[in-house]
Amino acid sequence: MSTRKPAAPAFVAPPQDGPLPPWLQQQMLDLLQQRGHAWLLQGPSGLGQYAIALGLVRSWLCEQPQADGSACGHCESCHGVEVRTHPDLFVLMPETQLHELDWPLGEKAQKELDDKKRKPSKEIRIESMRDAVEFSQRTSSRNRGKAVLIYPAERMNHVTANALLKTLEEPPGDVRFVLATEAAHQLLPTIRSRCMTHTMAWPQQEQAAVWLEQQGLPAHDAAALLQAAGGRPHDALALASQGVMAASWRQLPQAAWSGQTAAFAGFTPLQAIDALQKICHDAFLVRSGSVPRFFATEDFPTADRLAGWNLLTRWSRQLARDRRSAEHPYNPGLFLEDLLSQARLALQPRRQPAGRAAGHAARPVANYR
Repeated sequence: MSTRKPAAPAFVAPPQDGPLPPWLQQQMLDLLQQRGHAWLLQGPSGLGQYAIALGLVRSWLCEQPQADGSACGHCESCHGVEVRTHPDLFVLMPETQLHELDWPLGEKAQKELDDKKRKPSKEIRIESMRDAVEFSQRTSSRNRGKAVLIYPAERMNHVTANALLKTLEEPPGDVRFVLATEAAHQLLPTIRSRCMTHTMAWPQQEQAAVWLEQQGLPAHDAAALLQAAGGRPHDALALASQGVMAASWRQLPQAAWSGQTAAFAGFTPLQAIDALQKICHDAFLVRSGSVPRFFATEDFPTADRLAGWNLLTRWSRQLARDRRSAEHPYNPGLFLEDLLSQARLALQPRRQPAGRAAGHAARPVANYR
């Protein structure tokens, strides 16, 4: 097992509540011109759902909105949103996400965590939803209405989502909702039907690359990470903030082919699986003589040095199973070793009996603890 410590990130991503990129700004302005008490912003990760959602609530609550309806950025209301203390804004997120995006927890929840009575929740808790429903029934403090921001909305379980339904269908007073999601198919149909839906637009590649350079990424890294993120600029920024740059990213297919864990040492299990799924996807393309999507062709062994379709297919299915359990309390080092062992056996031409070549046998959970 590699004992190398993750390197400090060479790049620190700007905060997600900064100025919107041009393609997000235009989408937000279009939404501000439309009426509705509940919006659902949907699309794959990395397209800026949270950034637009925050821009919408900031604009709704602004005391001196501009002619196009967007927030002025300097009134007391805008300042209150910026410092996370606005009395007419309620943010519903998993506790882990609240911490990551610098939103405060409720006093009771914070005390429970401080007293180590439980771990931060990775779902939106029913207690928080009840607080949001109670908040929606209060009178506005600044006479600009109230707003509830829910992100990622797919982190509501059925109980939590059902607690929102009545309020979402018949909102009291002047409250408005914006739900942002990266997995709309996981939401209850009754939640989706009560919202006006906006599907996030993809930016042009050149436009996204220029924006990434404006965030501080060198042009070469911006282009490579944009490809690594499948054209999603916010995901490209997330990769850079993890310390992944063009050179280290392009080493991953060869490292997976040879089973080297060192190249993945700074990855969480979920990040490692995400990278391996992209390698698997591109290995299929290289094997068929096509151009990879997330990597360059020269990053892979030649097609004749890659495993056959059956091994790649088994590996793809195993990675999907591993992804569902990636947040379990496994030993990260042993889990990574197993992932790379699977990768090596799946990518290289078969030299072992089919029953063992893909690492397809069930693994006892205890092995990773």
